Amino acid sequence: MKNFTKTLPLVMAMMLACTMAQAKQDDPGLIGSKLTPMGSEKAANADGSIPAWTGGIAANAAIVSSNGDYADPFAGEKPLYTVTKDNVSQYKNVLTPGQVAMFGRFPDYRMPVYPTHRTANLPKTDQDEAKANLGKVELADGGYGLKNYSFGVPFAEPTEPLEVLWNHLTRYRGGSFVREIASATVQDQGQSTVVTYNQVAAFRDRIKDLDPQENLLFFYRAQTLTPSRYAGEVTLIHEPMNQVTEARAAWQYLPGQRRVRRAPTVSYDSSARYSFGQITSDGTDGFNGAPDRYDWKLIGKQELLVGYNAYKLNSKTLKYADLLKPGHLNTDPLRYEKHRVWVIEATLKPDARHVYGKRRFYIDEDSWQILASDMYDSRGELWRLFEAHYAMLYDVQVPTTVAETTYDLISGRYGVSQMTNEVNQKVAYGAPMVKADFTPAEIRRLGK
Repeated sequence: MKNFTKTLPLVMAMMLACTMAQAKQDDPGLIGSKLTPMGSEKAANADGSIPAWTGGIAANAAIVSSNGDYADPFAGEKPLYTVTKDNVSQYKNVLTPGQVAMFGRFPDYRMPVYPTHRTANLPKTDQDEAKANLGKVELADGGYGLKNYSFGVPFAEPTEPLEVLWNHLTRYRGGSFVREIASATVQDQGQSTVVTYNQVAAFRDRIKDLDPQENLLFFYRAQTLTPSRYAGEVTLIHEPMNQVTEARAAWQYLPGQRRVRRAPTVSYDSSARYSFGQITSDGTDGFNGAPDRYDWKLIGKQELLVGYNAYKLNSKTLKYADLLKPGHLNTDPLRYEKHRVWVIEATLKPDARHVYGKRRFYIDEDSWQILASDMYDSRGELWRLFEAHYAMLYDVQVPTTVAETTYDLISGRYGVSQMTNEVNQKVAYGAPMVKADFTPAEIRRLGK
């Protein structure tokens, strides 16, 4: 694969990195003037193809049905253009190497590109906390943890790669949620089995009885619903703020054994549950967990075509069988837009082990969601592409992903998660929870 410096010349990247390194991180006046409440650039790009941020999408942007089907506020728009194998060379400057490789691997692949809408926003409390975090929150233990952090965007003016990563790891996801989702691993000929789960999660600011000094970022548990051979399995995770001083704690309840056991391998490059090796545990959500096995570098910012405002993809008029096609998702309901992203790179440390020797992450400046990632093997060969398709749930003002895909550019398989097309209930966001909701005893009770 061609070096990324074709799209972001090395000299420009170095100049940008130097400028960032000298920038102040404690000027709250920039938020609301130059920067949005999330820490992104408020202004449009040079040619106006990325508009200025004007407050995000309105809460009453369109109709939401009682089962959580979000009408597309942009349904009347037509694609500006479509990237195909025949014209991909014209658009390499706004594509990742992995995205470009998709066209060579799958000749029928295409990317319909629509007008850009900057729909992301934060609740007022989180906006205020982002300002308060400036100059207060610090990287701890070499960047592997945070100091003086409660909630909100920790680094609205990031100048280091791990500050950008922590903005992703801590980004607003509704505070807490109870939801049903589906995932699948699709074989190269299109065969797949859909697995459904009930998920419950709470970030530290929604846990009523949490000690503010406790080393915790969030609690999470997932109970498998279907198919029957997996039904009743429950996974529980306690996610520390600093996973170097205290490793992620995980437990699993397996109905066949009728007991709860510790699950020490739910981290790093172990296989994500039911992905059969297609997705690593730390590849869920683009990246999660401890960053200590890699050396990190801030490349800069780039304009990129990413899955955005994916309301059509999330429609409940679509069945999972409509989406899961051989090689890749059905491209008809996809929507790509041009957005600015932060680019950070992780290179495996010489003494560390991981199936990915290098990873490059492309993080949306507005939502701090990883929207794309190129993953390389130990020989430096491009192996996989991660893409997330983002949508703002406008009635509750929560940014989320409605599909996350990990494409294997060699085998032709892919894994997809976060689908809710066949779920007939709305996600419940924001409810306060307690530590007793996330104990091994609780998952034993749920597994009965």
